[in-house]
Amino acid sequence: MPYALRLIECLISAGARVYVLTSQAAQVVIRQELPDLAIPAKTDQLAEWLIQQYHGKSDQVKVFGREEWFSPVASGSNPADAMVVCPCSMGTLAAIAHGMSDNLIERAADVMLKEQRPLIIVPREMPFSVIHLENMLTLAKQRVVIMPPSPGFYHHPTTIEEMVDFVVARILDHLSVPHEIIQRWGER
Repeated sequence: MPYALRLIECLISAGARVYVLTSQAAQVVIRQELPDLAIPAKTDQLAEWLIQQYHGKSDQVKVFGREEWFSPVASGSNPADAMVVCPCSMGTLAAIAHGMSDNLIERAADVMLKEQRPLIIVPREMPFSVIHLENMLTLAKQRVVIMPPSPGFYHHPTTIEEMVDFVVARILDHLSVPHEIIQRWGER
């Protein structure tokens, strides 16, 4: 979850319009990984919290729950510019790889695939089984970027936040969103 929140923060800072799709599992993971952070569970309250927390504009962030089938990202007639599933469970990855659309996250990813829009998957589990790897290969063949959160260490991180920033910077690079959150390779 630290990757997801930092990514949202950076996208808001870059002036991007951000749609956040939530799941019940996300609420469980947030409470487990970030117990000191009181993040609202209701979508409208979460949108307001993200806007206030990261100094966004009032219309910059919208949050949709798993069953909000009339959200813009649920249709190919209004696809997002790009989508990042961060973090992505192996169950969600499998559903996306096999065209399942049982919730809004899976449906939005399916729209991205059929509309040939950028889709980035940030898997949250390891080690990978053969089934996981085959599902990732299926998606990679569809030009999905599979980006396990594996921070580099050439920039000599000293905090968890710096390791999170490394991964988020790579996601932002693939989204073509300018940033300066890490020192780039070969720069001092």
